[in-house]
Order: sequence, then C-alpha cells, then structure tokens
Amino acid sequence: MKTTTLPLLVLSLILFGCSGSDEPTAPASSQGEIRMSLVDAPAGFDAVNIVVTEVSVHKAGGDSLSGWIVVDSTTRTFDLLKLTNGASGLLGTRKLDEGKYTQIRLKIGAGCNVVVAGTSTPLEVSSGIQSGLKLVHNFDIVANTIYELTLDFDASRSVRLIGVQYRLSPVIRVVANITSGTVSGTVSPVAARAVASTTVGTDTLSASADSVSGAFKLMGVPAGTYSVKITPTVTTHRDTTITGVQVVAQQDKSLGTITLKPR
Repeated sequence: MKTTTLPLLVLSLILFGCSGSDEPTAPASSQGEIRMSLVDAPAGFDAVNIVVTEVSVHKAGGDSLSGWIVVDSTTRTFDLLKLTNGASGLLGTRKLDEGKYTQIRLKIGAGCNVVVAGTSTPLEVSSGIQSGLKLVHNFDIVANTIYELTLDFDASRSVRLIGVQYRLSPVIRVVANITSGTVSGTVSPVAARAVASTTVGTDTLSASADSVSGAFKLMGVPAGTYSVKITPTVTTHRDTTITGVQVVAQQDKSLGTITLKPR
C-alpha cells in the first residue's frame, strides 16, 4: 500500500474450524483449524460498508471447482472503518484436513456502499468480484493446530470515484499471524490528531490515534525491525520518527507515550 494518512483497511481474515455440530469439539487427529479476520486502516470516508457473501480456501492439487472449500457462506456486512486500531471482523472459521492450501476467495455481493459527508452512495462492484476475488497465499494446515490469517483491506486505495460513481477495486494484504506482530503506543497531545505509519516492503501500514485516548495500534506487521513515523494532521506540532522498532511474531511492541513537540 502506498503511504497515506487515510485509514488502512486492514482486512484481517480468521478461518476457524467448525464441526457438523453446533457444540465445539476438539479437532480430529487428521485435521487442523483455520481462522480468518478482516482489518482496515484509516480512510477519508465516514464509512465503507462491504457485503461479504462467502469465504473459501483452495486445497493444493484440487481443480478449479472441487478444490474450493467453503469456510463461511453467511452474508455479512462489514464497515471497514470500524476495523482499525486493533479491532477486527471475523470472516470465518472451519475445521480443515491437514495439507497444503494455496488461495483464499472472497465473494463480495450487492449492497455495498460508501458514506461521504453523511450521505450514503452505492458502491459499484464488478461481476468478477461478486463471483470471487482470489488472493494467493500458500499455507499448511497441521493437525491439532489453529492457523490464523488477517486480511488487511486498504479502503483508501480500494474505493475510487470514477466520474460520479464510486467503484470497488479491492486492495488486500494477506498476513499470517504466526509470522507477524503489532506495534502500539499513545500520542500526546491528543489534539494533534496524529497518524502512525511504517513501511513494509512497498506497502505502508497506518493507524490513526484515537480521538479520545491518543492510542494507536498497527496490525499485521511482519517480524523485523522498522521505523515508525508519527505525523500530526494539524500544523501546531512536529512529526517524529522512532527508529529501531523490533517486532516479534505474535507479540505487541509497545512504544509507550510519544510526545510531539510544538512548532
């Protein structure tokens, strides 16, 4: 994702095991579980409501039809802009046979909309996306273990205004939770309305500091060392960069309170 001070949709996907019964049961010895969650980052809209009708995964070696396994076929609506700063939406959970899997497929249905300045406008979704948006991600399901995925949906790059029509062209980053962590902190003063950001390869992850507490959390950051930039959205304070931020997989790296200097 390109650098932006708009909310990044972190689409986080969590696939979790499910049995034929409504009551939870331990996974069979030849099965594991997958959990998929959806997250986002800040974007310049009041709301971006996405209707997800189905979530599936593809098993290696399967054909284009029989290889797909439905994880969840319940139609749900997610406001991407509410899935920030540590919040996420559960896309699906299911028990899967152990083995290799190669893709995730999201089906996005009609009824999507974007809210700008208090006005709701339909979001055009192409027929191709409705039939299934395929995301390449290779992973292994191991017996008696849970594999967690986060889909980071970048709303600021996914929603485009073409003429007078808003169109959805999903930009989604898939992150394995087992290899990623989070970065959190609190920005002072809160009135600076700061945005925290860091670069992961060619993508930029960002999170807006909470308007009341000043707290922020960057989600799905692969293990490694980063520089985190804190940028105020008002001109009364200066930006600052914290270098050498070490992220450990499945852990949160707290930066504590970051105080911005006045200009």
